Amino acid sequence: MRILWLALCVLQRLWPAALAGCAEAGRCCPGRDPACFARGWRLDRVYGTCFCDQACRLTGDCCFDYSRACPARPCVVGEWSPWSGCADQCKPAARVRRRLVQQEPLNGGAPCPALEERAGCLEYWSRQGRDCGQAFVPAFITTSAFNKERTRQAASPNWSTDTEDAGYCMEFRTEWLTPHCAMEHRPLTRWMQYLREGYTVCVDCQPPAMNSVSHRCSGDGLDSDGNQTLHWQAIGNPRCQGTWKKVRRVDQCSCPAVHSFIFI
Repeated sequence: MRILWLALCVLQRLWPAALAGCAEAGRCCPGRDPACFARGWRLDRVYGTCFCDQACRLTGDCCFDYSRACPARPCVVGEWSPWSGCADQCKPAARVRRRLVQQEPLNGGAPCPALEERAGCLEYWSRQGRDCGQAFVPAFITTSAFNKERTRQAASPNWSTDTEDAGYCMEFRTEWLTPHCAMEHRPLTRWMQYLREGYTVCVDCQPPAMNSVSHRCSGDGLDSDGNQTLHWQAIGNPRCQGTWKKVRRVDQCSCPAVHSFIFI
């Protein structure tokens, strides 16, 4: 191909009209466009009608200068916006973040990635300031990575920034779960795939999920004798739910990251 290109460059100097292509025609077209053509050499060494549309790469009838005259430009997107608040209070809901396209893909460049992401969330305070955290049954859980994002002050006004509570960790042994958990492949809900029957999982109880009066998380099963079947539900997919039994309460969670969750 390099030898062919050098030969065409020499021919262009000797006979410029013979090498009319995309650049001279001023054409670069998206998709398949039969009207987007020029007269000149094709990359398959055939002289005649050649094309300057994006589909010519697949059909093999591009003009010799298509790659240089119509370079591929990938989609460029901006940074993610901050997460929105929960869509509703006092019940499992969703939060969303978005990003904008700064440059559309051109000439077969890489397509745009997802422009919107959604994740489960739960607010513990109504718009009237009422604490509704103790009304949540079964236990609502999400990945422990979410704990890095939520702030005590924003979600629970009754928690003072001067109050530091160590919280606690509940260990459960999963008994049963719906098949919908294993079907999650979205980036922010992929953690549900690691929920398995018969495994010990750790669920951390931290503010703001911890009630500011009782210092407990709703659905923590702390009063269970270990034989009682308790229910849980994953935030972000209401069809991912199941049952577990309490193993013990400990001060710090020590499960592997894929089996570490938080009450929310």
